[in-house]
Amino acid sequence: MERHMVQTLIEIDGRIADALRAAFRIGAIRPAPAPGQHDEVANFAAVLLAPRDDGGCEPMDCDEPVPPGGLRMKFDSCYIPDHGEDAHFGNAYAGVVGVADGVGSYRGRGVDASAFARGLMSSAHAEVVTAAPGTQFCPRTLLERAHHATAAAGTPAASTAVIVSLAGRTLRWAYVGDSGFAVFRDGRTLRRSRAQQHHFNCPYQLNSKRDGIRVAMAAEVGEVPAKEGDIVVVGTDGLFDNVTDDELERIVRMGTALGFSPTNMAEVVAGFAFEAARCSYRDTPYSVMGRREPGKSFFTGGKPDDITVIVAYIVS
Repeated sequence: MERHMVQTLIEIDGRIADALRAAFRIGAIRPAPAPGQHDEVANFAAVLLAPRDDGGCEPMDCDEPVPPGGLRMKFDSCYIPDHGEDAHFGNAYAGVVGVADGVGSYRGRGVDASAFARGLMSSAHAEVVTAAPGTQFCPRTLLERAHHATAAAGTPAASTAVIVSLAGRTLRWAYVGDSGFAVFRDGRTLRRSRAQQHHFNCPYQLNSKRDGIRVAMAAEVGEVPAKEGDIVVVGTDGLFDNVTDDELERIVRMGTALGFSPTNMAEVVAGFAFEAARCSYRDTPYSVMGRREPGKSFFTGGKPDDITVIVAYIVS
């Protein structure tokens, strides 16, 4: 492993609070306190990370009126490569972020599996930076144009993708496959994408073939009124295959309580996903889905993969 990657992982590891490991029983945590001593980490995990029981709401059923006024995105990202096939972009001024995940099966065919993902994100970024100032971007249109440009160039391989934009006081999204997003408000999940898959571990894919056009037109789209204080987490399946909705919500709630910046939050979320991916004894969304497959009834653990996380704070 390259020296800079080792240092990055060390820095990320240092930002993952012991409370996360204690609460989720993952990785190595500091030694337990001696008998009679107060365990501050366990207490923190029990109080701050306790599951909420406040009536809640379904992740796709939480509309509420939001007062008028301008909002903007403040974001940062964290990328932990495995095969180096993810790509992402963001523009705070335009209020647009996106991630893409190259389909790894092309690697075995001698094809650069990252090519289509990079092409999508490069094309989307070019659309954003060349647009007139003040342009409000429709994620679906942006994704379709990026796909058209990448396919027209004859780019090999295939990719999943998600783009999220802030237009005025409205969050909009479009995604294909199992790259996704979650929106949090007041410590709980407001919106959460659901993967588009043909079957287990086979997501919808954008490519240069004819069916790529059909898939692009089938992108899942939506919008929700935004509010100052909302937190948006966008990621590839390296995040969502390894971290449950409840875990992600609790991490975001902890980070908010501790005053994390978008940089801090992105690093902690990605770092937790990295540890979960390499943990063989705990359940993950990937293992739960895998056990539904024939012959995998004892399947546990995570899925090592590229991990890309973008965290955007909605601020005034």
